Amino acid sequence: MVIDAINERYTSLSDTNCCLSCGGAINHAKAQHGEICVDLGSGRGNDVIRLAEEVGEKGYVYGIDISEGMIAKAIGNLNKFEVKNAEILKAELESLPIKDNLVDLIISNCTINHASNKPAVWREVFRILKSGGRFVVSDIYATSPIAEEYRNDPVAVAECWAGSVTRAEYLTMLEEAGFREIKIFEESKPYAKGKAEVASFTISGTK
Repeated sequence: MVIDAINERYTSLSDTNCCLSCGGAINHAKAQHGEICVDLGSGRGNDVIRLAEEVGEKGYVYGIDISEGMIAKAIGNLNKFEVKNAEILKAELESLPIKDNLVDLIISNCTINHASNKPAVWREVFRILKSGGRFVVSDIYATSPIAEEYRNDPVAVAECWAGSVTRAEYLTMLEEAGFREIKIFEESKPYAKGKAEVASFTISGTK
Protein backbone atom coordinates (compact mmCIF):
# COMPACT_ATOMS: atom_id res chain seq x y z
CA MET A 1 0.00 0.00 0.00
CA VAL A 2 1.06 3.58 -0.66
CA ILE A 3 0.58 4.58 2.98
CA ASP A 4 2.90 1.80 4.14
CA ALA A 5 5.56 2.89 1.65
CA ILE A 6 5.22 6.52 2.74
CA ASN A 7 5.43 5.54 6.41
CA GLU A 8 8.54 3.47 5.79
CA ARG A 9 10.31 6.12 3.70
CA TYR A 10 9.60 9.12 5.89
CA THR A 11 10.15 7.30 9.16
CA SER A 12 13.61 6.42 7.86
CA LEU A 13 14.19 10.10 7.03
CA SER A 14 12.86 11.51 10.30
CA ASP A 15 16.27 11.61 11.97
CA THR A 16 18.15 12.99 8.97
CA ASN A 17 18.76 16.60 7.98
CA CYS A 18 17.70 16.17 4.36
CA CYS A 19 15.35 18.77 2.91
CA LEU A 20 11.94 17.31 2.01
CA SER A 21 10.30 20.49 0.73
CA CYS A 22 9.66 21.74 -2.79
CA GLY A 23 8.76 25.37 -2.10
CA GLY A 24 8.20 28.10 0.45
CA ALA A 25 4.51 27.84 1.34
CA ILE A 26 5.00 29.13 4.88
CA ASN A 27 6.86 32.19 3.61
CA HIS A 28 3.77 33.27 1.66
CA ALA A 29 1.18 32.18 4.23
CA LYS A 30 1.37 35.25 6.51
CA ALA A 31 -0.30 33.66 9.50
CA GLN A 32 -1.99 36.22 11.73
CA HIS A 33 -2.25 36.46 15.51
CA GLY A 34 -5.12 34.35 16.81
CA GLU A 35 -5.61 32.24 13.69
CA ILE A 36 -6.21 28.49 13.62
CA CYS A 37 -3.83 26.80 11.20
CA VAL A 38 -3.18 23.34 9.79
CA ASP A 39 0.02 21.95 8.26
CA LEU A 40 -0.70 18.97 6.02
CA GLY A 41 2.33 16.68 6.02
CA SER A 42 3.89 18.35 9.03
CA GLY A 43 7.01 16.17 9.07
CA ARG A 44 9.44 17.07 11.85
CA GLY A 45 7.16 19.89 12.99
CA ASN A 46 9.37 22.83 12.01
CA ASP A 47 6.60 24.74 10.23
CA VAL A 48 4.11 23.89 12.99
CA ILE A 49 6.43 25.51 15.51
CA ARG A 50 6.90 28.58 13.33
CA LEU A 51 3.14 28.93 12.80
CA ALA A 52 2.50 28.49 16.53
CA GLU A 53 4.84 31.37 17.25
CA GLU A 54 3.19 33.55 14.60
CA VAL A 55 -0.42 32.96 15.76
CA GLY A 56 0.45 33.40 19.42
CA GLU A 57 -1.26 32.00 22.49
CA LYS A 58 -4.73 32.91 21.18
CA GLY A 59 -4.13 30.88 18.02
CA TYR A 60 -3.67 27.16 17.49
CA VAL A 61 -1.90 24.88 15.02
CA TYR A 62 -2.62 21.29 13.99
CA GLY A 63 0.07 19.26 12.28
CA ILE A 64 -1.16 16.30 10.23
CA ASP A 65 1.09 13.42 9.21
CA ILE A 66 0.95 9.69 8.52
CA SER A 67 4.58 8.73 9.19
CA GLU A 68 5.06 7.34 12.67
CA GLY A 69 8.70 8.40 12.74
CA MET A 70 7.93 11.97 11.68
CA ILE A 71 5.07 12.23 14.18
CA ALA A 72 7.33 11.09 17.03
CA LYS A 73 10.02 13.54 15.94
CA ALA A 74 7.53 16.42 15.70
CA ILE A 75 6.00 15.72 19.11
CA GLY A 76 9.50 15.61 20.56
CA ASN A 77 10.28 18.99 19.00
CA LEU A 78 7.06 20.55 20.34
CA ASN A 79 7.97 19.31 23.80
CA LYS A 80 11.57 20.43 23.45
CA PHE A 81 10.58 23.99 22.63
CA GLU A 82 7.61 23.95 25.04
CA VAL A 83 5.06 24.74 22.35
CA LYS A 84 1.64 24.73 24.05
CA ASN A 85 -0.62 25.97 21.24
CA ALA A 86 -0.08 23.12 18.77
CA GLU A 87 -0.51 19.38 18.42
CA ILE A 88 0.37 16.64 15.94
CA LEU A 89 -2.33 14.29 14.66
CA LYS A 90 -1.98 11.06 12.70
CA ALA A 91 -4.41 10.96 9.78
CA GLU A 92 -4.76 10.44 6.07
CA LEU A 93 -5.20 13.63 4.07
CA GLU A 94 -8.48 12.34 2.64
CA SER A 95 -10.04 12.18 6.12
CA LEU A 96 -8.92 15.02 8.36
CA PRO A 97 -9.91 14.83 12.07
CA ILE A 98 -10.89 18.51 12.18
CA LYS A 99 -14.32 20.14 12.41
CA ASP A 100 -16.07 21.88 9.53
CA ASN A 101 -15.45 25.61 9.03
CA LEU A 102 -12.83 25.80 11.80
CA VAL A 103 -9.56 26.78 10.12
CA ASP A 104 -8.22 30.12 8.90
CA LEU A 105 -5.09 28.90 7.12
CA ILE A 106 -3.83 25.60 5.70
CA ILE A 107 -0.29 25.09 4.47
CA SER A 108 1.43 22.08 2.94
CA ASN A 109 4.84 21.43 1.42
CA CYS A 110 5.36 18.63 -1.11
CA THR A 111 2.76 16.35 0.45
CA ILE A 112 -0.52 16.33 -1.47
CA ASN A 113 1.13 14.66 -4.50
CA HIS A 114 1.39 11.51 -2.35
CA ALA A 115 -2.37 11.23 -1.85
CA SER A 116 -4.20 8.48 -3.73
CA ASN A 117 -7.40 10.53 -3.97
CA LYS A 118 -6.36 14.14 -4.46
CA PRO A 119 -9.86 15.52 -5.20
CA ALA A 120 -10.93 14.11 -1.82
CA VAL A 121 -8.00 15.90 -0.16
CA TRP A 122 -9.05 19.22 -1.66
CA ARG A 123 -12.65 18.65 -0.62
CA GLU A 124 -11.40 18.11 2.93
CA VAL A 125 -9.31 21.29 2.74
CA PHE A 126 -12.41 23.18 1.62
CA ARG A 127 -14.55 21.57 4.33
CA ILE A 128 -12.39 22.53 7.30
CA LEU A 129 -11.67 26.10 6.15
CA LYS A 130 -13.83 28.95 7.35
CA SER A 131 -15.55 31.11 4.77
CA GLY A 132 -12.77 33.45 3.66
CA GLY A 133 -10.14 30.98 4.87
CA ARG A 134 -7.16 30.26 2.64
CA PHE A 135 -4.59 27.67 1.73
CA VAL A 136 -0.98 28.16 0.65
CA VAL A 137 0.49 24.95 -0.74
CA SER A 138 3.81 24.05 -2.32
CA ASP A 139 3.66 20.90 -4.42
CA ILE A 140 4.86 19.31 -7.63
CA TYR A 141 3.10 18.60 -10.89
CA ALA A 142 4.11 16.48 -13.88
CA THR A 143 4.70 18.07 -17.27
CA SER A 144 2.97 15.07 -18.87
CA PRO A 145 0.80 12.29 -17.41
CA ILE A 146 2.67 9.73 -15.30
CA ALA A 147 2.69 6.24 -16.82
CA GLU A 148 0.22 3.83 -15.21
CA GLU A 149 2.95 1.44 -14.07
CA TYR A 150 4.52 4.16 -11.92
CA ARG A 151 1.30 5.76 -10.67
CA ASN A 152 0.41 2.39 -9.13
CA ASP A 153 3.86 1.77 -7.67
CA PRO A 154 3.75 2.60 -3.92
CA VAL A 155 7.51 3.10 -3.69
CA ALA A 156 7.58 5.48 -6.67
CA VAL A 157 4.67 7.46 -5.21
CA ALA A 158 6.44 7.67 -1.84
CA GLU A 159 9.51 9.03 -3.62
CA CYS A 160 7.51 12.18 -4.38
CA TRP A 161 7.10 12.04 -8.15
CA ALA A 162 4.86 9.19 -9.36
CA GLY A 163 1.78 10.58 -7.64
CA SER A 164 1.97 13.93 -9.39
CA VAL A 165 -0.73 15.09 -11.80
CA THR A 166 -0.38 17.64 -14.58
CA ARG A 167 -0.62 21.38 -13.97
CA ALA A 168 -3.99 21.55 -15.71
CA GLU A 169 -5.35 18.68 -13.62
CA TYR A 170 -4.11 20.35 -10.44
CA LEU A 171 -5.81 23.66 -11.19
CA THR A 172 -9.03 21.89 -12.20
CA MET A 173 -9.13 20.06 -8.86
CA LEU A 174 -8.92 23.36 -7.01
CA GLU A 175 -11.70 24.91 -9.04
CA GLU A 176 -13.94 21.86 -8.70
CA ALA A 177 -13.42 21.84 -4.93
CA GLY A 178 -14.86 25.37 -4.88
CA PHE A 179 -11.81 27.58 -4.38
CA ARG A 180 -11.54 31.08 -5.81
CA GLU A 181 -8.82 33.72 -6.08
CA ILE A 182 -6.31 31.04 -7.07
CA LYS A 183 -2.84 32.54 -7.27
CA ILE A 184 0.59 31.14 -8.09
CA PHE A 185 3.37 32.74 -6.04
CA GLU A 186 6.35 30.90 -7.48
CA GLU A 187 6.96 28.20 -10.07
CA SER A 188 10.10 26.32 -11.04
CA LYS A 189 11.36 25.28 -14.41
CA PRO A 190 10.73 21.58 -15.20
CA TYR A 191 13.31 19.13 -13.87
CA ALA A 192 13.84 15.39 -14.03
CA LYS A 193 12.75 13.30 -11.05
CA GLY A 194 12.47 9.53 -11.02
CA LYS A 195 11.03 8.47 -14.35
CA ALA A 196 9.24 11.76 -14.89
CA GLU A 197 9.69 15.43 -15.58
CA VAL A 198 8.09 17.60 -12.91
CA ALA A 199 7.92 21.21 -11.78
CA SER A 200 7.17 22.70 -8.39
CA PHE A 201 4.96 25.64 -7.53
CA THR A 202 3.50 27.47 -4.56
CA ILE A 203 -0.17 28.20 -4.99
CA SER A 204 -2.94 29.73 -2.90
CA GLY A 205 -6.71 29.89 -2.93
CA THR A 206 -9.61 31.15 -0.85
CA LYS A 207 -12.86 29.55 0.31
